[in-house]
Order: sequence, then structure tokens, then C-alpha cells
Amino acid sequence: MTQQPIAAEAALDGRHAFDFLFGDWLIANRKLRDPLAEGASEWVEFSATGTARPIAGGLGNVDTFVAPDFPGRGAFEGFSLRLFEESTGLWRIWWASSAGGGRLDPPVVGRFTDGVGRFEGDDVLDGRPVKVRFDWTDITVSSARWAQAFSFDGGETFSPNWVMEFRRPPG
Repeated sequence: MTQQPIAAEAALDGRHAFDFLFGDWLIANRKLRDPLAEGASEWVEFSATGTARPIAGGLGNVDTFVAPDFPGRGAFEGFSLRLFEESTGLWRIWWASSAGGGRLDPPVVGRFTDGVGRFEGDDVLDGRPVKVRFDWTDITVSSARWAQAFSFDGGETFSPNWVMEFRRPPG
């Protein structure tokens, strides 16, 4: 079966931009072991599963992320909360995890344009200000790619540090 890209029109509708994500996923992860280290180059790979569903009458969605053996952390769970703001057409995405001490990270904000989602925000990691970028690309009905990048120079340059390849489970 040939995989077809999700129609750009569906993504441009705003509130339906993340409908592709609903359901169950197998997730292949590639992550820098220490994304805060200067010149970090050691990548780790691990598997995870995820499930996404709509909330708030379609104005938002949540997804879960479960990695039974996250390198250096053991069992790891996380979730994303996404909310769509009708008046601006922007999405806000918050992340929280079992490693996060019971707090939501500051949101990244953005939208889909021409089938690519870009979301950016500011955070502080280990006392260092950082710009965070999430990119959603290569979206089809059975696959998608998410990448996270950090900028420590105010957004002049971004360095990828986590890539997830989403695939639908067989059956």
C-alpha cells in the first residue's frame, strides 16, 4: 500500500491539524544522551508506544508516551497537552513526564504550514535559557516524524537532539 501525505488543506484548517495523530503508535526514538553538553554527539536509541485522542470538542488533544527502557532512566512516561486558539489559529503544546517533577514544561507555540508543523518556545534547562523547537514532518496516515531542537544562542541556530519516527502498529 502506498502511503499518501495528509492533505495540506486538513492541516491548514487549524483545529484539525493534529487529527493525523489520533490512535496508537509505535515510536522509534533517537536522542542525544546529554543534549545540554557542549559538542554532544552520543546518541541513544530506544522504543516507545504512544496513544493520542481529541479533547475539548476538538479544540485540543492529549497523547501518552511510554518507554519501558529509556536509556539512563529506565521506565519513562510522558504526555503532551495541545490546545488550539481559534482567534489566532495557533497551537500551544505542553509536555510533562515522569522525570519532570510533576510540572508542565513551558509551551511551544506554532502552526502547520504546507503540511509541516513548527512550534517554538522558551525554557530554562539546568539554569540555562534555551529556545525549544518542535517540528512535525513526513506526515501520512500511517507514519509521522517529530524532531526537537534546542538553541542556546537566542534562536540563531538550532541543534536537533531528539527524533521520533512514528509508525502505526500492525493489524
